[in-house]
Amino acid sequence: MKRLFSTLVIASIMLFGAANVNATNYVNTVPDNIVNFVQDQEAALDVQKDEPVGFHQELKRRFIEGGPGFMGIVLLTLILGLAVAIERIIFLNLSTTNSKKLAQSVEDALNSGGIEAAKEVCRNTRGPVASIYYQGLDRADESIEAAEKAVVAYGGVQMGQLEKNVSWVSLFIALAPMLGFMGTVIGMIQAFDKIEAAGDMQPSLVAGGIKVALLTTVFGLVVAIILQIFYNYIIAKIDSIVNDMEDASIVLIDMLVDYKNKKRI
Repeated sequence: MKRLFSTLVIASIMLFGAANVNATNYVNTVPDNIVNFVQDQEAALDVQKDEPVGFHQELKRRFIEGGPGFMGIVLLTLILGLAVAIERIIFLNLSTTNSKKLAQSVEDALNSGGIEAAKEVCRNTRGPVASIYYQGLDRADESIEAAEKAVVAYGGVQMGQLEKNVSWVSLFIALAPMLGFMGTVIGMIQAFDKIEAAGDMQPSLVAGGIKVALLTTVFGLVVAIILQIFYNYIIAKIDSIVNDMEDASIVLIDMLVDYKNKKRI
């Protein structure tokens, strides 16, 4: 009996000891599991941060970081500049005509129906070249010199119409980087104010101001580059139309001279 009791006591002690060991191991394991879980979550967040961000999201984030003050003004210059540029591009494309085809049509109408038939062709054709033809034909009954003067004078009027509002685009091209540089200067001033207030040179104090300053500069330069591309296209289009107008004026005068000579014969 004593041996049985002793055996039970020893078994209880062993079971109790094993339970304590398991409990201790469990207690020690729980913090480790929590730490591992937190580390896994942080690693997942780091992976999400490292994932590529879309262009629009990145642009929006940088715009907000730059501050609504100067960034909003620079954005306004971009909107206004694009509005004027698009309006000019549409107008110039509508003003573009096939000058050779128009000249042939006017010459055929002039030979078959006279001045009035040629003027009717010009009325039904849009663009500055057709308008110049009409003005020259309208003065053809007076003299060749009068027709030539009318063509030259009305050509200047048409050039003014083509170049209308183009100066605004050039203004916005110059204004956008200036505003960006002004934002840069103000950001640097704010950074040095923080250094003066803190009495210590710490990178964390000036990093924000310098970042804002650089963002306004970059955004202003981007706006100027975009508007410069549109401006160069508009200028090239105007030059092309003006060259067509000059060639058309010479062709018209030659047609009128031939028409006058045929009438005399």
